[in-house]
Amino acid sequence: MFLTDDSVMLDNFCVLRDYGIPRFKMGKMYKEAREIFGYDYGLLASKLRAYENLGLSKPIVIKLVSCCPSLLVGGVNADFAAVLERFKALGMKKDEIGGFISGKGMYDWGRMLDTLNFLEKVSSTEEQLCDLFSTNPALVFQGSGKMVYVLFGRLLKLGLKMNEVDSLFMQNPHILSANSTKNLCKALDFLFDILMQTEDIAHIVCTHMELMGLYSLKSPKAVCRELNVKKDELCQIIKANPLKWFTVASKSEVQCRKQVAWKDLSTYQEKTAFLLRLGYLENSDEMLKALKQFRGRGDQLQERFDCLVNAGLDSDVVKNLIKSSPMVLNLSKDVLEKKIDCLKNWLGYPLESVVAFPAYLCYDMERINQRFSMYAWVRERGAAKATLSLSTILACSDARFVKYFVQVHPEGPAKWKSLKESSNSV
Repeated sequence: MFLTDDSVMLDNFCVLRDYGIPRFKMGKMYKEAREIFGYDYGLLASKLRAYENLGLSKPIVIKLVSCCPSLLVGGVNADFAAVLERFKALGMKKDEIGGFISGKGMYDWGRMLDTLNFLEKVSSTEEQLCDLFSTNPALVFQGSGKMVYVLFGRLLKLGLKMNEVDSLFMQNPHILSANSTKNLCKALDFLFDILMQTEDIAHIVCTHMELMGLYSLKSPKAVCRELNVKKDELCQIIKANPLKWFTVASKSEVQCRKQVAWKDLSTYQEKTAFLLRLGYLENSDEMLKALKQFRGRGDQLQERFDCLVNAGLDSDVVKNLIKSSPMVLNLSKDVLEKKIDCLKNWLGYPLESVVAFPAYLCYDMERINQRFSMYAWVRERGAAKATLSLSTILACSDARFVKYFVQVHPEGPAKWKSLKESSNSV
């Protein structure tokens, strides 16, 4: 066919060419977003200007639309605009986004935005998120954050709960670097390859996530050959002493042995000292169990303990609370402070409420916000009792909550739907 046979296509081709897009990119753009070559006169040019109005220079717009012609379909891509704003909030210039875009990549801006939201959630501070992103931009741009999603999903499939996975990443944010994420996924493959049970894998992840992300491991076949054991025997060796796994399987064995030995001794001594201050007896079964349950260094555990005391709880009360609900101490200081502030200043409950129901601290903020907003709404309309316990509102199943706190008012279902939609859009 001749270009003149389709004057509209030719007009849009000329708009792109005159804007500065290389001719050799046109075929890819036509293949991926054919509709942009059918726009009425002037429309395509206005779409290009709209991206410049977001604060991007013309050369960056050229690179972006050449790589992602779908950005020109419809209005300004809302997810892309949101990613750009988050990019700016991290202290980077908007045009710097061009340095992370490749013509060979396919980009899902919605998933990238979700990845940024997730990284923000598991980063203790904004500075930590900035450092993580500036040193590991591939987390978001390589595969549109797919690796983060894959890793997160694999940990959930091990049986870990959402708050446990969040806590693990909060304690080990560096695990989200490109190399660490790759090493961790390969380490999980190693354990599945030797047919280790999922609950045992979950335990090793909770106690040795940092080392799993630190080292690149040999294949199970190579390790079995070196040790002259079968896979089931190797599985038992690792279950009995996970640290031995890293020393025999790491590709950098000498460095690994030194670091594992130092890290093991240091971490053990710090955690033991903390548990002794809580009243655990040295070398007791209770002490050994606690060492496995509590995640983090001794100074981190002490910081979380002090956070609860500084909030207004007696130290002896906190000790008993932790012994009955050890999962509380696996939450970061920032998370504890946020949930305590929410309890007292938004929900209006006394601090002592967490003593009766410490699991409150382990629920995610989305569940807390949705359920208590709904409860407050029906209570204001006289459809619910005043000041129900935290456990009554949070611990019941979704079906039970809907029955007793949503369907008790004619407008309840619509309000509940609105609360969930507004929460998902944040």
